[in-house]
Amino acid sequence: MTDIERRTIIKTALAAGAAATLPGGASASEKPLAGKSVLITGASSGFGYLGALHYARLGAKVIASMRNLPRKEADQLKAEAAKEKLDIHIIQIDVTSDEQVAKGVSEAEKIAGGPLDILVNNAGVGYAGPIELQDMEATRLIFDTNVFGPHRMARAVLPGMRKAKRGLIFNVSSQLGRVIVPSAGHYSPTKFALEAMSEAMAYELVPHNIEVCVIQPGGYPTKVWVNRNVLAKQLKDRLTAEEAAAYPALVSRMGMEDGSGRSADPLDVPRAIAEIAAMPAGTRPLRRAVHPGPKPQEAINRVSAETQLAMLGNSPVGPWVKAVLD
Repeated sequence: MTDIERRTIIKTALAAGAAATLPGGASASEKPLAGKSVLITGASSGFGYLGALHYARLGAKVIASMRNLPRKEADQLKAEAAKEKLDIHIIQIDVTSDEQVAKGVSEAEKIAGGPLDILVNNAGVGYAGPIELQDMEATRLIFDTNVFGPHRMARAVLPGMRKAKRGLIFNVSSQLGRVIVPSAGHYSPTKFALEAMSEAMAYELVPHNIEVCVIQPGGYPTKVWVNRNVLAKQLKDRLTAEEAAAYPALVSRMGMEDGSGRSADPLDVPRAIAEIAAMPAGTRPLRRAVHPGPKPQEAINRVSAETQLAMLGNSPVGPWVKAVLD
């Protein structure tokens, strides 16, 4: 039996059992993530914080990671979890640190009692300003967080997932991982890289029955704007007079964007992740655009999938590509 045939059998079996009753009498529709362990990065605010609560409410054992513990956000999350009797554990992981990633994932696996079921790579940072003005300090930080961070996390969780022959990795990208606006610094370059890395991993992990899903949010009113402003102001202060004079209109706005006017519900993203996680293995999409209004990245997603299938569908890796994109 080939790996693809085995994947199809598992997909069919899980689909048939999707409405099964869970221990304790709860139905799968009430607690669709019961029995699942979920590790989240960047859980101090925004999608990560809301996601920790949402997945736990759906029955998951959640390991919420964040930097710089102790901190008030961790205390707030603990208090909310205790109030609702949710299974949430808080650990420290800075995704830019090899040591903290290795230690944190090991701790998470101990909490989970074995290999993790789901990893949500949510941690990320943003900058503002023209590409030319992104100095190496800013460039290293954003790539280290938005690209190398998810890579570190995936490398840490995948040995256990491969051994278990199951697993699901969510990489939180952005609408700007497919389309580009000027003066967002290296944000789009890092998210484009994350998109490509995610798709390559999705193909390569088919034989291990591990799936990768890219979430593409639009603009939401989260703390990401506060953090982006802090970083953009620091970068602006490092500019020379000559550099600032080269792009006066764009430089004047650096550190001044607050995300105001955005009213979409940030819980949209955790809801989408939970919905996809509850799907039978083998049926999950490679990408999901998540935000109200027009979603221009969806057209690019379709063309990309068609191009990949046309180029590789009949190649030796065609079964992997088809398993992900069909």
